[in-house]
Amino acid sequence: MLFTSYEFIAFLCGLFILYYLIPKKFQWILLLVGSAVFYAWAGIRFLAYIGVTTVTTWYAGTRISGIQEAGNAYYDAHKKEMDKEARKAYKADVKKKTRGWFLACLLLNLGILAVVKYTDFVIDNINAIFHGEISFLSFALPMGISFYTFKSMGYLIDVYRGKTKAQSNLAKFALFVSFFPQIIQGPISRYDKLSETLYGEHAFDPVRIRSGLMRIAWGFFKKLVIADRLLAGVKTLSAKPEEYQGAYVVLIILFYAIELYADFTGGIDITIGVGEIFGIKMEENFITPYFSKNINEYWTRWHITMGAWFKDYIFYPLSVSQPMLKLSKWSRDHMGKAVGKRVTVYIANIVVWFATGLWHGAAWNFIVWGMLNCVVTVASYEMEPLYKKFHTALPCTNRGWYDVFQMFRTFWLMGAIRILDVYRNVPTSFKQVGTIFTTGGWGSIFSADVLKLGLTGADYLVVLIGCILMIAVSIVRYRQKDDIRVNFEKRGVVCVSAVILLLVFAVLIFGAYGVGYDATQFIYNQF
Repeated sequence: MLFTSYEFIAFLCGLFILYYLIPKKFQWILLLVGSAVFYAWAGIRFLAYIGVTTVTTWYAGTRISGIQEAGNAYYDAHKKEMDKEARKAYKADVKKKTRGWFLACLLLNLGILAVVKYTDFVIDNINAIFHGEISFLSFALPMGISFYTFKSMGYLIDVYRGKTKAQSNLAKFALFVSFFPQIIQGPISRYDKLSETLYGEHAFDPVRIRSGLMRIAWGFFKKLVIADRLLAGVKTLSAKPEEYQGAYVVLIILFYAIELYADFTGGIDITIGVGEIFGIKMEENFITPYFSKNINEYWTRWHITMGAWFKDYIFYPLSVSQPMLKLSKWSRDHMGKAVGKRVTVYIANIVVWFATGLWHGAAWNFIVWGMLNCVVTVASYEMEPLYKKFHTALPCTNRGWYDVFQMFRTFWLMGAIRILDVYRNVPTSFKQVGTIFTTGGWGSIFSADVLKLGLTGADYLVVLIGCILMIAVSIVRYRQKDDIRVNFEKRGVVCVSAVILLLVFAVLIFGAYGVGYDATQFIYNQF
């Protein structure tokens, strides 16, 4: 039951009506039941996976929190009786007890993710290296396992760190893990933020509901009118790499950049809009990423909650871990201060980007994609002093046109790296990018040949108009640092209702359906 299916629309309408008819104190229970039905629709057997993660994380969280609270209470009552060493030993003992529950739960659930998602990838590589014939296990991948696992483990880490109080109600925690709008492609919410509105009692608010409906309609528009229309072109170009080279590679980079953005942000728009009509607030996952001037800025605007997860739960803890601090000291002593202050940061970067690539998929193209992002990130950091000198020497870099140039450069750089996602083969991807500089064929993409790529002239026109609308909305948000919906709300009910109706009609009239299109599957469902 994916977001663009008729089943989902019917499911959402029925849930919405019941939500505001039943007593408010039961609203969160209805959402839990609805989330269970939504997840079971993908396969009842998959409930076992998410059920294990939910129960084990909840239980470990309550045990950790209970040990911490009991330990703190005892310490406060007896600290005057203990000397410094006794206090230190008592705290270490409490930490040891909580660490056992924490590591057991973490290893279990990350282990489940690793087994079902990466076992066949490991077997494939073992067979390739040792010329073996180990049979693949072919585990069915539960829907959204990467998203709900990361969300659950983020909660567990926060409880272990003492930043979040454990949820004592198993049913409420189950809703946090399985909340249906987020299960497919995020955002990867933190418990402390999502719980502020997830369990509350929500009255029927026409203003908020109209705002949510407009967000949903905008998401459907981006997905069905733009992303799914361009999908045909991406499939055609990537299916025959030996035929479509040179200028066509530039075209597929452009097509896929637009398709991925419209697909992923469209799905997130639907997610946030659905939450909004139920009175539940979720984090923004994208903030005009294609307006980024460099790759570091880009990754603070694209899939924000995923980047924040890796930064908070892997990069920072790894950077300040005891082994890393010892390595940093050793590096400073033996290789100089300049190297010493970099080595731990760069190792943490490598680990994070390797994990990010692997999170996206069990394939070498994703791992190489992650490592290329790492290389560009590190190179940008090393060249930062040169950039500052360059900008100081050339005052013209402070003008608007240079900002546009930087955005243009970042867009194409990220698109070139993302080509690994298009061809799903590392040698083919590098070869295809190389043909841009050796094959040429620029005249073909400005001729009638582009009408042989699965898109008609009308399709190109619709995509062009759709892109102009997306750019216009992005410019408003970029300049005003505000959600464009606020501006519509200020103009009243008529304006908002008109926008919703226009978007709905646009989806119905111009949405990509039929042979050659998959109007249900979102790209990030695979992760």
